Amino acid sequence: MKKVAVIMGSASDLPVVRKAADTLGEFGVPCEVHVYSAHRTPAQAAQFARDARANGFGAIIAAAGMAAHLAGALAAQTTLPVIGIPMKSNALDGVDALLSTVQMPSGIPVATVAIDGAVNAALLAIQILAVEDAALAAKLDEKRRKDAEKVLKASAEVEAELHS
Repeated sequence: MKKVAVIMGSASDLPVVRKAADTLGEFGVPCEVHVYSAHRTPAQAAQFARDARANGFGAIIAAAGMAAHLAGALAAQTTLPVIGIPMKSNALDGVDALLSTVQMPSGIPVATVAIDGAVNAALLAIQILAVEDAALAAKLDEKRRKDAEKVLKASAEVEAELHS
């Protein structure tokens, strides 16, 4: 099975990024987590992205706040799918990171999830890997089934309370 790289621009992003790593772990998807900055360690970030396919990765998740160029910087160095997580910051509540992550030039795509959307980033990476992995696809189907059951149970409880 291919691995997923989870790269964060700063160690302060770990509380959110941990949710992506945990989600990947729940599905049995191997991952590596690293801290590389698009601005402070650009050579290391670029080298990681250039070598990612040869090193067994199938997707890269990149979390960054503020200027949030990490996902784009990595995507410029690889043809692997890159999923950006814009991180919430004090300055603009993460809107700056969202816009920096989603506004990529033609030819360098970056999939972008919600601000602090680490779980969805992991699930998207899993879906990408599941294109070629039937067992992983079955695990995703099972998760969706369980999620639907939770919603229907909550609906029944609300209906019972309000219609009695």
